Order: sequence, then structure tokens, then C-alpha cells
Amino acid sequence: MSAWNAADVHAVLVIRHNKLVYERYFTGTDTPLSKAPRTVTFDVGTLHDLRSIEKSLLSLLVGVLVGQGKIASIDQAVLPQLPDYADLRTAEKYRITLRHLLTMSLGLRWNEDLPIFDPGNNETLMYLSSDPARYALAQPVEAPPGLRYAYDSGSVVIIGALLKQLTGEPIDELTRRELFAPLGITDVEWARLPSDVPSPYGLRMRPRDLTKLGQLVLNHGAWNGRQIVPAEWIAAAISPQINGQQLYFYGYLFWLGRSFAHGHEIDWVAGVGLGGQRLYIVPSLDLVVLVHAGLYQSPQQGIAPLVILNSVLRAVETP
Repeated sequence: MSAWNAADVHAVLVIRHNKLVYERYFTGTDTPLSKAPRTVTFDVGTLHDLRSIEKSLLSLLVGVLVGQGKIASIDQAVLPQLPDYADLRTAEKYRITLRHLLTMSLGLRWNEDLPIFDPGNNETLMYLSSDPARYALAQPVEAPPGLRYAYDSGSVVIIGALLKQLTGEPIDELTRRELFAPLGITDVEWARLPSDVPSPYGLRMRPRDLTKLGQLVLNHGAWNGRQIVPAEWIAAAISPQINGQQLYFYGYLFWLGRSFAHGHEIDWVAGVGLGGQRLYIVPSLDLVVLVHAGLYQSPQQGIAPLVILNSVLRAVETP
């Protein structure tokens, strides 16, 4: 446990067979979005940043709307459904579909790997713009849509604009009604961008509530006897749709990886957020592992959560 404190781990929760079997909180340095770092003693009621785990949540929301018929097909062109951006239509951009946004393969030039204050960081420039979705769609075409994966937070901002166009509601209101209310989640905070758009990584939740989303995936989209997300959508969202970064596959805004324990591979699905935020879902073991951490500037942010996951896998899996 002292090692986890040293690694600035904030919370670790393990859900097995729909039961909370492990829950531990720590004291660490929290850095809420756009706020100064502070020391926090975390507990069961403390809200924590999801950062880009929120992208996986958005995938579930899209699935709900597909099931309701509000999204006719994820293979329809996106720009014709966004009349405010008609001036951005080109033959190449006309080919971009919701599927390409969900797999981050829209083919526009984008770089958010630079430091946050670097003038070339597209993510920062997008969030500071008066119309983030317009900024994202205005980027030059670099490759045909669907050809390759490239991490692009502009994708989720465009999805948010599309959902608002189709439903008349921003993603925070849609999410509260269509996902959080059925799951009994009420205590959340959602930061907004300077343009007053809900931030695609500004959501804060209680850890126990976040694990419900992992359990929802394990339940094939059902909760307390009610089908919230179509089972077919869950299956597609957590299946390989495109090659991601390094050795990972990518589904619909979900990461797909594998670990090795007791002599064989164990596949897992994950929502991944900056700083070491991880929502791991292991279907073969009926297992959810949540890790929150404060490693926002540390190269260990991709390592520490995986070490925790692998230790859990060794504990629950039998040879």
C-alpha cells in the first residue's frame, strides 16, 4: 500500500460478479481540470476527474441513441447532418462518418501530443476556440477516413455537436437522463469549455458510480432488468475496430488490450484517462477494476494502473 501512495494512486476498486470485493482510498495530489493541485484525502464520497474515460462513456451514450432510433446509422456522413458547418464540406470531408469519429480515424491533421501550452497543440487550440466543433472539422485532410487510427479529441467534440443537432440537448443533459438516471447516479460535476460546451474530459464522479458503467458493459448493456444500451452495440464497441496505438486495438472509444497471468492471455477493455485514470473491464472474469491517480505529468501514468490490474488478475484468476 505504501507503494501505491508513492505512486500517487487515489483509489482502487474491484468489482467481481457484480459485487464490490475491494475498495481502498489514499491521500494524494489532485489536479481538477483547470485548477491548481491540492492534497486530498480521498474517500467513498470524493468526486474524481475521469478525463478521457469520458470518451468511453460517450460511446455508451451513442449506443443508447442508436437503440432509440435517434441515430439511424453510424455510417451516414456527418457533415450533412451539421447544417451550421455546411461551408466546411469538401468531397474528402463528406466521407467522414460517425463510425470514423468513434474509431478516431477521420483522417484530419491533428496533434495533441505536444505540451498543453505549445501553440501547435490542436487540442488546446480547439478548447480555446469559440466553436470547438468547427475548429476540429476545419482541419486539413491528411488521409482517407477509416485508413488509420490517430488520437484526436476533436472526434468527441464533433460527436457532441452531432448529438445536440439530433436531439436538441448537449451531451451533459443527455448523459444525465439516458445513462446516469437509470443507473442511480446523481452526484456528478461537469466542467464546461470557454465556449460553454460541456468538456469532453471535464466530468467528475464518485468511483463507485463509475464502476457501474463497467458493470453495465459486463451486463451487455442491461441494468436491473432494463436494457439501457443495446447488447449489439456493447459487443461492437468492445470489439477491435481498428489498430490503435502500440499493441492496443481500438473499439468505439474503448481501448482493447491484454495481460498475461497464470500461463495464458487475458483480454481486457478499458476507458483510459490522463493521469492514470483507468476503468478496466475483463469480460472473461466478470471483473471491473477502477484506478484513479494523480500522475498527470508522470511517465508512470500508463504503467502504475496496469501493474495494479495485473496484480488483481493474478489474485482472482486460477491457474
